[in-house]
Amino acid sequence: MQGGNSSLTQQLRERWLTLMNRLQEDPKIAQVISTKAGQYLRSRPFLALALLLFSAMAALPVGLFLFFALITIVMSVVGFVFFEVFLLFVGGMTLVSVLSGIALFSLVVSVIVTGVFVTIPNLLKRSYPHVTKRKEREEETPGLKQQ
Repeated sequence: MQGGNSSLTQQLRERWLTLMNRLQEDPKIAQVISTKAGQYLRSRPFLALALLLFSAMAALPVGLFLFFALITIVMSVVGFVFFEVFLLFVGGMTLVSVLSGIALFSLVVSVIVTGVFVTIPNLLKRSYPHVTKRKEREEETPGLKQQ
């Protein structure tokens, strides 16, 4: 079993070296490794591995948080729109009610005022016929009044 383990370890080591050589030959990775941060991480492989693991493992929680934030923003906007529509509906209904009340009030006042303007002269004609007859005579002969 000892021999099987060492050959497996040897194969894993060869694959690892092949992968590392391929990565180092990649122009994008070579560009990153040539920076000061890349040189620092290359000299400290444990730190580089920890940073790589942290980045890979943090991607899911960060992605979930961003998804949650996006959903929250969308829900807030939709809720705001619905709330604004509700407020506009209530305001519109209030305006329609007020305008209907004003129209009804105007109609009632108009009927009352028209009734007063029609009935008062008729009542005066019936109650004081001599006043209306004298006024009619004055209108027929305006010259007499001036002299």
